Amino acid sequence: MDWGERYEQGIARMDETHREFVEHYNTLAAAEPGNFLACFDAFIAHTEAHFDQENRWMDVLDFPPCHRGEHDRVLDVMREVRRRVEQGDAFLGRRLLEELHPWFDHHVDTMDAALAFYLKETGFDPDTCMGKTAHAPGDAAHLAGGDR
Repeated sequence: MDWGERYEQGIARMDETHREFVEHYNTLAAAEPGNFLACFDAFIAHTEAHFDQENRWMDVLDFPPCHRGEHDRVLDVMREVRRRVEQGDAFLGRRLLEELHPWFDHHVDTMDAALAFYLKETGFDPDTCMGKTAHAPGDAAHLAGGDR
């Protein structure tokens, strides 16, 4: 997967995280069989942090939950494939890579583009998690939305 402008959303922190996702993807794609699981673990750890970051932003903004749901499904698949690779199904690990590339392209073009647009429209600052319509984490208005 080649990093390029097509993945940039104009939100520096999001763009950097996406760049890291591509780097981890490429490291895993190039991994030798003996190092595949270690690279897969690093990729999963990055993806968990990546999705947690976006999920925090969406929670603060009370953004619709479908984006979070997609994150949860992808992580569930990654963890299950990792478990099966550990049991000897290396083919499935490589197959996941074939599917993740087009998934990521689509996810960035749709879900992340919508989120980035909303972040910009609300004046949301990813570093402080504050914007014109954002609530401070833990504030009563934020908590009233409940867990997603």
